Order: sequence, then structure tokens, then C-alpha cells
Amino acid sequence: MATIAIRGAMAARYEEILTRDALDFVASLQRAFNSRRKELLAARAERQKRFDAGELPRFLPETAAIRSGEWRVAPIPHDLLDRRVEITGPVDRKMVINALNCGAKVFMTDFEDANSPTWSNNIEGQINLKDRWDGKIDFTDPASGKAYKLGPNPAVLIVRPRGWHLDESHLEIDGEPCSGSLFDFGLCFFHNAKKQIAAGSGPYFYLPKLESHLEARLWNDVFVMAQKALGLPVGTIKATVLIETLPAAFEMDEILFELKDHIVGLNCGRWDYIFSFIKKLAAQKDYALPDRSQVVMGKAFLRAYSLLLIKTCHKRGAFAMGGMAAQIPVKNNPAANEAAFAKVRADKEREAGDGHDGTWVAHPDLVPVAMEVFNRLMPQPNQLGVARNDVNIAEKDLLEVHAGTRSIEGFRENIRVGVQYIEAWLRGRGAVPIYNMMEDAATAEISRAQIWQQVKYGLDFVDGTKASPGLFETCLKEEMERVKGEVGAEAFEKGRFPEAIELFRNLSLASRFEDFLTVPAYQKIV
Repeated sequence: MATIAIRGAMAARYEEILTRDALDFVASLQRAFNSRRKELLAARAERQKRFDAGELPRFLPETAAIRSGEWRVAPIPHDLLDRRVEITGPVDRKMVINALNCGAKVFMTDFEDANSPTWSNNIEGQINLKDRWDGKIDFTDPASGKAYKLGPNPAVLIVRPRGWHLDESHLEIDGEPCSGSLFDFGLCFFHNAKKQIAAGSGPYFYLPKLESHLEARLWNDVFVMAQKALGLPVGTIKATVLIETLPAAFEMDEILFELKDHIVGLNCGRWDYIFSFIKKLAAQKDYALPDRSQVVMGKAFLRAYSLLLIKTCHKRGAFAMGGMAAQIPVKNNPAANEAAFAKVRADKEREAGDGHDGTWVAHPDLVPVAMEVFNRLMPQPNQLGVARNDVNIAEKDLLEVHAGTRSIEGFRENIRVGVQYIEAWLRGRGAVPIYNMMEDAATAEISRAQIWQQVKYGLDFVDGTKASPGLFETCLKEEMERVKGEVGAEAFEKGRFPEAIELFRNLSLASRFEDFLTVPAYQKIV
């Protein structure tokens, strides 16, 4: 029997989002596409088995005609033609207002890696988006008494829904959890699309975690159905796809082709891409990476994929967006702060010099740093005319491992960062400042993935020690004492550290690599 059941508690204003018409719309998407979603997730698992058996990613022979063909994506809307600096962050109200006001060209508000997907976070995020387009986003923080008001020239808003692999357990449709992707996209689109168009913008989305052009095709079909349901022309929705999985890097042309009526660009989702490189090749010892700090964008597989992304996008008339600068200001230490900003400046100079059309930052104070670089090196709105025909990237280039070393210090840092992030996530926070970096789920994924691989293969560190389950347990105990000293005993005791430690241990020492830590972690917050 066809049913729609809300399993989450209702609170103030939730009924404005969870209307009968909105839920019917989401249910129509779920009924039309959820079976395909599950088939594609099963195909991911089968592909992973082949990688585990020694197969490597490759350019697909069956889509060679798409790669060699002459075609371009649909025209880009006027308010997306200049995206030189984009800021990202979670969907809480204060963040939304501050990010819209910070001077960035675009704000990507995030229901995915920068959001802990509690029921309240998700629905309140939808309320905030609705209020933005209703002109009612202003508010006064009851704790501080500070007033927050939308400025006269806010950033263009782009929404990132959750990836295909995530469920929304608080909404059941015909007895099954709703797809998190369809839940986030469907509610946002239903409530806001026509208001966005009336305001001179449009329904714009960032699409995460795609692993194949068939997954892009699914999104395209969702878009077509959604637009028809609201009486909007096909092509009204515009999407940017994050290339943040290793398989997707081998299908960039194909992803653009599948979404060519709706897509405006691709983005180098660097942190998740590193995680995906580790994960997809986890069973192949030769592809183990050095310390995370040595896996930099200017070298090896990261350099190759970013250059290929620029060349591919510009050939098709699409934007090539650069990656995230996760640094945040270092308080009370001007020298350290300038060193951090210098790293950001150099990173953005590389991106602008290579031909990227814009970049990401995680903190408002980095907007002027990145803006100065792109204003200086990209005085025009974008670099679509930079063809990069000099770039020739082969399959082996996309698989080149960074040269470098592994250290016990890097092992220990992965433990500290991974546990602290998961603990904050369990408390409902998805964007977490740790050691002067704004971390999201991708960093925790890299941390536990590196440890898993190092322990599995007993890899050597430069000091002569060897990774092992015993070393992990010793370091975990010692590093948690260090964290307790850093955050304070009271905060440590009142937090969710026992659950975070248990989850991080289980993920790091598992016999089989868990695809996403957010899947088992979600069971602890529903």
C-alpha cells in the first residue's frame, strides 16, 4: 500500500516544510527513481570487488565516441558566469546569513559533508532556505542578542544535497527510508524553485559523490521529472558536479554529456578525492599514500586530475572549479596566521594560473585572500577560453602515487583528527574547526582510511616502527589523553567521545573496509 510516514518528531515550523504537497512530490521522485538508485549502488559494490581483485580504473571503451565528439553543455545563466570565489558551509541559520553576506560570489550551503544529518538540522536547514527566498531570513541570536540581517548583494545560493548512498530514515515511503538525495533536493526544489526564478536566479545544486556517468544520468532524469511536475522548462535546474571519487575522474566527459542540459561545471573535490583514491585502491598495497600533509594538489594524481578537469570542462563550455582551502584564521598568532594565508594564496595562484574558473574557501576571512588572487590573475569573469590543449593526461597519470614518507606523527594526527570530528558529528556538528582547519566528513574519512591501510599491510614508518593493531591501540589511548588535555576534561567527559572512539576503532581495524563512516555513524543519531 502506498504510504508516506514521518518518523521524526515535529517541532516549530516543520509543518511549513513537510506539507502534504511537498511530501507527495518527494514520494513521486522516490517511487520513480529509488530502485535505480539501489541498482547503481549495487553496481558500485561490484566495481569495488573488481578493484579489490586488482583491476584499475580506466577510460571506458564503450563511451569513446562521447569523449571524441564535438558537443557542448547548455548556456550558463548570467548569475553563474563569475564564480571566482565560493564559500561553503552547513545549513544553520547564522552560517547561511554570514556566508551570503561575506563577499563571496557563491555560497554552497551543504546538507552533505559539512552537515551532521540530524532530523532537526535537515528540516531547520530547509526552513532557512525557504526563509531566504521568502525574504525572512533575518534573526536575532537568543544566546548573544546579536542581530543577523541579509545584506543588499548576497552571494548566489547553491545547495548540496546528500549523496546517493545516504538514506533519510525519518521519512518512510511505502515502508522504505527515503533517499537522502531525493529528500534534500525534492524539498528544496519544491518550496523554492519558482521564487528563485522570480528573484532573477534559479534552482542551483552541487551534486556530490558521483562514481559514474550512469549516476549522473539518474540525476538528469530526476531533474527532468521535477521540472515537468512544477511546469518549468527542462534546463531550468543548473548543477555543478563534484569530481571527488576516483572512478568519476575517468568519466568526466560522460558526466558532462549526461547532464548537458543542466550542468554548468565540475569541481575538484580534493579531500574526498584523496579518500576515494585510498578507498578504491585499498586492497592494492602499491597504492598506499604517504602522510596526508604530503598529498598536495600540485603533484602526482591530484595534479593530473585537476588539469584534466580544466581541459575537459573548457572543451565543453563548462566551468572548472578549484578545490577547498580549509584553513581558518589562527587567533593570537600573527606569524602562524600569515603562514596559513600564504599557503592559501599559493594554492589559489596555482589554480588561477592553471585555468580554473574559481575556487572554494571554508571561512569568510579567506574570501579576500582568494578574491585578490583571482582578481589579479583572472580579471575577466571566467577562463572558459583557456583550452589547455597542451594537457595530455593518460590513465597512468591519474593513478600516480605521491612520493613521500609515512610517519608515526601522521598516524597519531589521523587518530586525533578522526575521533574529534566524529565526536562533533555525533553531537550534530558537521563543520568542525580542528587544529586551525575547518574539517568536514572527508578529513575523517581520509584519517581512518589511511590508518586502515597502514595497519592492514603493516606499513613501515620512517622511525622504524611498523603499523599494527597493537600500535593503533597504544596510540589511540595516548592521543585521547592529549585530546582531553586540549579540549578540557569537562568537555571531554560531557561529549560523545566513547562512541566516537569505538566507531573510529571499529572502522580502522575492520577486516573489510567500510565504504562511508557516515553510514554506521548515522545509526547513532537517528
